Amino acid sequence: MAMSQVVNTYPLSNYSFGTKEPKLEKDTSVADRLARMKINYMKEGMRTSVEGILLVQEHNHPHILLLQIGNTFCKLPGGRLKPGENEVDGLKRKLTSKLGGNSAALVPDWKVGECVATWWRPNFETMMYPYCPPHITKPKECKRLFIVHLSEKEYFAVPKNLKLLAVPLFELYDNVQRYGPVISTIPQQLSRFHFNMISS
Repeated sequence: MAMSQVVNTYPLSNYSFGTKEPKLEKDTSVADRLARMKINYMKEGMRTSVEGILLVQEHNHPHILLLQIGNTFCKLPGGRLKPGENEVDGLKRKLTSKLGGNSAALVPDWKVGECVATWWRPNFETMMYPYCPPHITKPKECKRLFIVHLSEKEYFAVPKNLKLLAVPLFELYDNVQRYGPVISTIPQQLSRFHFNMISS
């Protein structure tokens, strides 16, 4: 039998959290975001974005760290790559921007691991698919999700206007209404990994 890849997960209590200046969203509505995406597409072509799956454990069950904006909307930390930027370097830059401390000594040692999913946005609309539909020759966005292997202890600086939540896989699973199609399918994408629950 083939061996599963191992992901070490440490207790949430191992990590310390602080705050930093707010990270304001560029857009105030979904329509604004899609309009900006259209403008950027005209200038730069297809948008490429990367997001990190940061895992911790509580009660011997894997939890994913999500950023909450307002009262309901949750997202993985990450964002858009600059034209020509390497995916791993870009994800590290985005993770530092979202969760790194204000000095170099307080920036976590981001260990970007396996790509677990690729999602496609065929048009300037909110729907994304885990494949590029066959009739689409010019998709508008490609989004890739990577596991980020955390060290045993880290410090995260959370922007004051956001909350950082540790959400259990069982809550994410099939919960499209709350978390959307990308985040709610992460439990299936992670099922090929073996989680090594480290208790101290």
